[in-house]
Amino acid sequence: MTVVSLQSGIRENRGQVAHQLIQVTLVGFAIGMTRTVVPALAESEFGLEHGSFLLLASFVVAFGAVKAVMNFVAGRWSERIGRKRVLFWGWVVALPIPVMIWAAPDWSWIVAATVLLGVNQGLCWSMTQTAKLDITRAEERGLTMGLNEFSGYVGVALAGILTAYAAEALGARTGLLVFGMAVVLLALVLTVVWVKDTLPWAKAETAAHKAAPPKSLPRYPRGVSEHPTTGEIFALMSWRDRRLFAISQAGLVEKFVDALVWALFPVFLVSRGTSLTEVGWIVGTYGFVWGGSQLVTGRLSDKVGRFWPNVLGMWICGAGVAMVVMGTGALWWSVSAGVAGFGMALLYPNLSAAVADITPPAWRGSAIGIYRFWRDLGYAIGALGLGLAATLTGAADAAFWFVAVSMLISGGLLFWFSEETHPRLNPADPSEPTHV
Repeated sequence: MTVVSLQSGIRENRGQVAHQLIQVTLVGFAIGMTRTVVPALAESEFGLEHGSFLLLASFVVAFGAVKAVMNFVAGRWSERIGRKRVLFWGWVVALPIPVMIWAAPDWSWIVAATVLLGVNQGLCWSMTQTAKLDITRAEERGLTMGLNEFSGYVGVALAGILTAYAAEALGARTGLLVFGMAVVLLALVLTVVWVKDTLPWAKAETAAHKAAPPKSLPRYPRGVSEHPTTGEIFALMSWRDRRLFAISQAGLVEKFVDALVWALFPVFLVSRGTSLTEVGWIVGTYGFVWGGSQLVTGRLSDKVGRFWPNVLGMWICGAGVAMVVMGTGALWWSVSAGVAGFGMALLYPNLSAAVADITPPAWRGSAIGIYRFWRDLGYAIGALGLGLAATLTGAADAAFWFVAVSMLISGGLLFWFSEETHPRLNPADPSEPTHV
């Protein structure tokens, strides 16, 4: 491969960036098809007993636990066999999912299908993110992550709405089957035919940093070998480096919001008399605002830094969650969902960008994988927590307060333990003491 072909930048690699954006949109479609119809019709279509909040949350728990592990695996695996192969196998795993939902005799099949969905999302979404970071420049990371998460979560929102209409037109099971198979087969074809492996770009960046260190030296963790073990990277991400710990815990807690929106928000709305398509649009508002705003918030962080967008995003998102149970009506719930979505847009791409800022390219894939492990474990922990809160009180409202308070506390920890990570705004000083 020529040197020219390994140039970094969104413009220089616009073809592959576009292909990866299409991929992450399809990844969003895959998870989004379970967001509206499945929880809203859990009782009438899939035999779940009324008021079984913990059982309802069980499919999100299964998804989060599996996706967390697969994020961890995907990051390390991609550094050995390449990004494209991991993406391909992620889509292969997704093939049975629409059929399992279509044929499901009871809720256990939905949980099993969601386990496979967790594998698919852990492998595929991780790779679309890592691949774009491989081929774009450091000063474009916020924009890169914003584009990635915009595409993915607009896909989630669109799928929730489209499948609601498909369910009304074709029936819940057939609608999900047709939509799901179309998504997975299209993604497989596009992966095989058009996606390139971007691992060579990461290796070239490592070599370039050795030959000519960047002018604004990133604040990488010190005292770490050039090729640390998986255990060393896990320790850095989880507790040894306080900045990476703060980012990881914030990532974990922010997924409480998504678990709530996925598992209980549709049920909450249906219990208050909204129709299935209205549920799709209200929940879709959260996804549309989240996805669309990231086009601005990701680029914003390239200019003003990651710290304040991340901290304020945690608090604004938590406020939006609390607003849901403080009023009534479709307009109020849509505005509340929009506030939560905007807060999520501030923090979501920029937590990942912060990890990329302060981890070297040689093990960035693993670091992002471990961050995503902790982040998506938040689905499981959050779903258990909100399920317990709703079960113990007998009302879904308690789950909203559990999530809102968790976001407030986690944002405080991020404020206290983290720092600005953008290398231009807070470059490393070689005379500074070690971070680890």
